[in-house]
Amino acid sequence: MSTLPTRPAYPPVSVIMPILNEETHLAEAVRSVLAQDYPGPMEVVVAVGPSTDRTHEVADALAADDPRVVVVDNPSGRTPDGLNAAIDASRHDIVVRMDGHGALSDGYVQRAVDLLEETGAANVGGLMLAEGLGDLQQAVALAMRSPLGIGAARFHVGGEAGPAETVYLGVFRRDWLRRVGGYDPHFARAQDWELNHRIREAGGVVWFDPGLTVTYRPRATWRALARQFYRTGQWRRQVMRLHPETVSVRYLAPPVATALVAGGALGGLFWRPLWVVPAGYAAAVTLGGWWIARGERPGVAARMPGVLATMHLTWGAGFLRGTGGPAPEGIGQDVPLG
Repeated sequence: MSTLPTRPAYPPVSVIMPILNEETHLAEAVRSVLAQDYPGPMEVVVAVGPSTDRTHEVADALAADDPRVVVVDNPSGRTPDGLNAAIDASRHDIVVRMDGHGALSDGYVQRAVDLLEETGAANVGGLMLAEGLGDLQQAVALAMRSPLGIGAARFHVGGEAGPAETVYLGVFRRDWLRRVGGYDPHFARAQDWELNHRIREAGGVVWFDPGLTVTYRPRATWRALARQFYRTGQWRRQVMRLHPETVSVRYLAPPVATALVAGGALGGLFWRPLWVVPAGYAAAVTLGGWWIARGERPGVAARMPGVLATMHLTWGAGFLRGTGGPAPEGIGQDVPLG
């Protein structure tokens, strides 16, 4: 009597989460991981920074309720330090990157593990599915899912499965994290993109699959949004300083637009025709914003032009300003992690 071949047992996975000031969203994020119907062992390692809210208490309560949750300290509070601390504290050969602002889609971990096996990739990941709750947050979410917001990268707007520059978060083989030295602690932001660049430079494949989605909760205030994009622009410049071969029109567009708008506004004080530059930009984001928000609530549509302008101009200003520090030197290879 013949028997059908069976798939080998699913490997154990470690889900790593760097957390800072995530009292509001942490429980939702962790529970979305624990609710995964994954047919193998799983642990969740939460690296908690010195938060000013009840994040540590929430994390400790989650660990007390479920032995799969492990809490470690991240004294610096910086994301790359938290990621590396969680990797060091984790035990398994498949490492799932997660954060405190999201929720994994059903079947995410199993599908990612299957894709690692099928593609031989070093890292697989998918869509950052931005979803908002209030009018401003929903406007930010729509902008993040549009090419007019932060570009046409597949992990924002979708696309066909296949090799990619980067993906949202990611599911890694631990041996590849060891090979490239883990997350570069220099990069307070853009550390995911920079890590994936090093993986590709070392010959690994970063694989995008639109079926892998993680719900993302955008910033809910204008100040938080501006700060997020300003700092992202700063650190994108640092990535380009370390990896000049990554310079592209897509990443230069925001600082060029910011410089032109600011120059036109200032120059217009002395020669009025220059006002056409900021006026033209304002018209473009207004029309584009209304197009993106068509069919949405009036409050969402009304906020969309301001959201686009805030994202573009603060990103560009951050890029032009830079971090003010020396150029990064990169990190060594074959650094043991875990």
